[in-house]
Amino acid sequence: MISVKPSRIGRLALACSLFASVTAVAQASTLDTIKEKSSVRIGYANETPFAYTALDGSVTGESPEIVKQIFAQMGVQTIKPVLTEWGSLIPGLRASRFDLIAAGMYITPERCKQVLFTDPHYQLPDTLLTKTGNPKDLHSYADIAKSGAKVAIMAGTVNLGYARDAGITDQQILQVPDTTAQLQAVRAGRADAAVGTQLTMKGLADKGGDSVEAIAEFKDDPSHTGYGALAFRPEDKDLRDAVNAELKKWLGTKEHLATVKPFGFDQSNLTDKTAAELCGQ
Repeated sequence: MISVKPSRIGRLALACSLFASVTAVAQASTLDTIKEKSSVRIGYANETPFAYTALDGSVTGESPEIVKQIFAQMGVQTIKPVLTEWGSLIPGLRASRFDLIAAGMYITPERCKQVLFTDPHYQLPDTLLTKTGNPKDLHSYADIAKSGAKVAIMAGTVNLGYARDAGITDQQILQVPDTTAQLQAVRAGRADAAVGTQLTMKGLADKGGDSVEAIAEFKDDPSHTGYGALAFRPEDKDLRDAVNAELKKWLGTKEHLATVKPFGFDQSNLTDKTAAELCGQ
């Protein structure tokens, strides 16, 4: 029989203990880390009313306010916003610059290949922002394509694909980084219209004063209705599932509707669509 000295047994036990500790740290999930620190980082782009920096420097909007409520229910009190250009949100998430995207991002099959979405917390159609009076009589993507008008579209949005599918050429498309640039392009005449969600375009019209308007009737494919959700890294399924579970209990309640009302959302924006359905799974 081979005997092992007590000192060697002690060293082996210590080594095993250290290995177990290192392994546990290495395997700590994003959800565990968030709960331990009581802090979560959100990526957002400046787009009213979904997520934006207010005049007092705070970050608000439909999605950040939902995050605050949901994570508070999970025992997480600190929300750390990370401002990011729209087109860099998914790359930033995948590079771990933040823990989730809270920017009113639409669920699309292409995005579903890169991130995990919660079930949507709103549905919303699009519309156009034009000069007051809509001088080129634009009411659809087809109108823009036929007229040769120029349209300002925020880079990285689904509207780029919709525009191209409708026959709008790249020469007609002015890609801009944010909604402020969309408003500036229309006011300055560098674009005949800007396209985006109905609430966003109405918000820009309010900012733009008498010089611009959000058109009341926009003829669009019903399949273009946007369904916004929070997005997570593919490896953070447990975090997405935990958030999804809280959302299912909360969406549609009086507290939820009161939270999103200041941003123009109401019961008509609720949907029973699921992420799996919208991802085509």
